[in-house]
This record gives sequence, structure tokens and C-alpha cells, in this order.
Amino acid sequence: MANQALRVLFVSSECTPWCKTGGLADVSAALPAALRAGGADVRVLLPAYGSMTQHATGDYVEIAARNRFPSARVLSATLPNGVPALLIDCPELYARGGGPYGDDKGIDWPDNALRFAQLSRVAAELSTASSGLPWQPQVVHCNDWQTGLVPAYLHYTAQPHAASVYTVHNISFQGLFPATVTEEIGLPPESFSVDGVEFYGQCSLLKCGLAYADWLTTVSATYALEIQHEEYGMGMQGIASKRRNVLSGILNGIDTETWNPALDPYLARSYDAHTLEFKIKNKRALQARLALPQTDVPLLSMVSRLTDQKGIDLVLEIAERIAALPAQLVILGSGMPQYEAQLTQLAQRHHGRISATIGFDESLAHLIEAGADVFLMPSRYEPCGMNQMYSQRYGTLPIVRATGGLADSVEDYDAASMSGGGFVFQEATAAALLVAIERALAVYKTPARWRTLQRNAMARDFSWDASALQYLQIYRQLCKAQAPG
Repeated sequence: MANQALRVLFVSSECTPWCKTGGLADVSAALPAALRAGGADVRVLLPAYGSMTQHATGDYVEIAARNRFPSARVLSATLPNGVPALLIDCPELYARGGGPYGDDKGIDWPDNALRFAQLSRVAAELSTASSGLPWQPQVVHCNDWQTGLVPAYLHYTAQPHAASVYTVHNISFQGLFPATVTEEIGLPPESFSVDGVEFYGQCSLLKCGLAYADWLTTVSATYALEIQHEEYGMGMQGIASKRRNVLSGILNGIDTETWNPALDPYLARSYDAHTLEFKIKNKRALQARLALPQTDVPLLSMVSRLTDQKGIDLVLEIAERIAALPAQLVILGSGMPQYEAQLTQLAQRHHGRISATIGFDESLAHLIEAGADVFLMPSRYEPCGMNQMYSQRYGTLPIVRATGGLADSVEDYDAASMSGGGFVFQEATAAALLVAIERALAVYKTPARWRTLQRNAMARDFSWDASALQYLQIYRQLCKAQAPG
């Protein structure tokens, strides 16, 4: 193995740019690319939703029908970033309108258990010597509940087969189905137990991965600790704690080419840590775009889903006081209707101080990262988070709650040493958030100190390189453990 590239099958339900509903898609494109740069031979396995077969360049292998599973073809393809991909061509399950998980009205497909069991079944079959695939992985890396069955299928398959790594991106999405699904997706009766897929009388595909994978990871070191406790474990804290000896927290990286203020095409003026004086051009462009007065008051921002998890209610509770500091507040996002309505009304009452854009706009998201002075992320929980990393890349100092990946990626400002690149608070309350904002704006009044913190933040390395090395170490450890003798 020392002289050969480590073979890894990376299994995901979505991948940028072919299919994306959230951050998992970005990870599924970026991490395999970083692993390949680190010397691994990685292929990404995806369902061929809708018309995704147009990306195929050839056939790989036929997967026979079995029990309730229809037959499928595995097609070869190449992602735009050069990573080889394998597409599961199974029109009966995947060639539909709407999104990967539901119809065009957002209603989940009623056969999602079978759809993602098929993804897992194919992954497991490709991870054995009898697959017919000319390339056999040594490690199969699974992601979230949609692939949680892979480790179970391998557990009940005779050796030799690939070792399994299972990454939990957000433990609150658990893939819950009726108990009767267990038999329908081909698991033996003994798997429906407290140590298996059973979760309060239901079948949980997420728990399946937690129970049977050879190694578990999640997307930050702090989140790996948090999910072992009731506050953050979402009912899974027992099994997460039980398996803590094979649980690692590895912080996600970001796309440092797309999120680079020196190269970003969405900006009014490019800049870097040595030309921070040009950042003001983006503040002025942002203010102009959102019809805000082009003043020098601090500009606070938030780009987020508008949900309780993200702490938007905390921001709404103190928004009037933020406007009176004085400061400007810019928010971009969508989510719970009551928060969308409250933000719209707030912006109407405070025209010139507060701007709310409901929806998502990629160019505006980039301009906010570059034009704002401060970025707010008061999340109640945050497995990893990416915007706090984007913000630091752009010299926009984040204010974050000390949870999950936010705690692991933002160093709190220390006045004595002038270290840190953001502001961290502990309690998930509006009062604690306001204190953190006031602390940040006190530093903002001293431009030399603020500039030092901006440069501290911009010096941080949030590329995928370090994370990929940690995954490669886990893969090699598992392969060594499985090696004969």
C-alpha cells in the first residue's frame, strides 16, 4: 500500500455543481479533490438524478435487481474539478423532477428509504471483490443519513470488503422511517435493536451509520464532543458516546479560490491583507446596492437560513438597538415565514439603517462578505459553519457563539496580546450577543487595532489541505488494521 495510491469511494447524495441543496454538496466536491491532491485515488458515487446521466462518459458495471431493489447501471463521469465520478443510473428511483429528496413542492418522496438504500446497496456492492468493478476501493467514505446503510450492509457481508468511514454533517437530520422499512431495505431482523438501527421504535438510517461504521467523523472537534451530550445529541448522544473511541472531529475547509477577495469577480474592488484600504470600495458598493447611506458607521451583516438554529431571533430581538448604536445591519437569507416577515417589517421601519433581502443571491453574498465590517453568526448549534471562514478570508470580523465549528475556527480577540480574528460569546441570548457586538465596535473605533485583527483573520488557513491529511491518516489506519497478518 505504501507504493500505491489509497483507493477511496466517496459516497454522497449530492455534489456541486450537479446537485446541491446545502453544504454537503460543496464538501462532496472539494474534499475528494483535496484527497486526490494528497495522493489518494478517489471516486465520488452519486445517484443520477433527473438528467444527470448527460454527464456520463461510459458504462462501468451492471447492478442486478434484488428483492425490492430495481436493477441499475453504474456510469463513469468526471466532475468539473477533475475528480472521477460514478453515477447510479436507476430511472425508476432517480429520474424525477423536483429535488433529490422531494418533489417540486418540497414534499419528501414517499420511497426515500428505498431510494437511498439503493445508493447504499450499490456503494456496498462496489466495495467488495465480487462487484465486477475493475477498481475496488479500500475505504468507502459515507456522508449523512442518506448513506448510513453502507456500513450496515458491509457489516453483514463476508470479508474481504472496504473499511467504512461515516461522516455526520448534522446530527439533527436522522433519516427516520417506520420500523417495517428495516426488512424492505434488506437488513436482517437482528439489526433492529438498540445497538443497531432502532430509534424509539423507528428505523434511523443515521443511527445505522453510527452503529456499524468502522470509524466515525463529524465536521469539527467541538461538535464531536457536543453530540455526545443531550443538549446537542438529538437523541443520538448515547451511541455517539459509546463509540467515542472511533469518533474524530475534522473541521471542514472552504473553497479558497471561489472565496478569495483578491480574485472574486463579484467585488467592486479586489484586495488582500496588504491592500485592505481598498475594502472600503466594497462597503460603498454594498451600501449603494442596498440603498443605504454611504456613511462610515460600522456595517454588520448576516447571510443565513432564517431559523432558530441560526439565532436569527436573537438578532431580531436587538436589531433596534443595533440600529441606534449607530450602525447599519444587512441581512440576506430565507427560512421560517415569521422571521422573513419580521425582517421585512424591520427594514421598512428602519430604512437607511437596516436592509433585509429575502432569498439568496450569490453575488450579493460575496459583496456582503467583502463590504461588511462585522459578520454575525449567533448559532445555537453549528456543526461546522462556513461563513465565519469566508468572513475571515475577507477581513470581515465574525461575531460567533462558542459552539461547534464556530468555536474551532474563530479565535477570540485578546486586547493584551492583540491576537484573535473575531469575537466569541458563550450564552445563546440576545443580551450576550449585544455585549459581543459592543465589544467589537469598541475595537472598531481604533482603526490600527481593527486592522491588526483583520490581518490576523486573513492569515488563517481554511483550505481543505489540513483536513484531507487527517482523513488520509484515518483511511491508512483502517487499511492497516484490515491487512492480513
